[in-house]
Amino acid sequence: MARHHVHLSPDENTAKIVGARRGKPVILRIAADALSQAGKEFRLAGNGVWLTDHVPPSHIERL
Repeated sequence: MARHHVHLSPDENTAKIVGARRGKPVILRIAADALSQAGKEFRLAGNGVWLTDHVPPSHIERL
């Protein structure tokens, strides 16, 4: 897939549904609040998905 942004679900349940489209989902928690406070820009797409250009590994946690 030719994605140009990181696609973020608004909640864990939505992430599970979206992830299950490709097999067993792996859910990652993103420290979006910390990223936003650090000046990271997020955009809300028309379908309710949050978009950002990059998420550093230090702000990702596997559930």
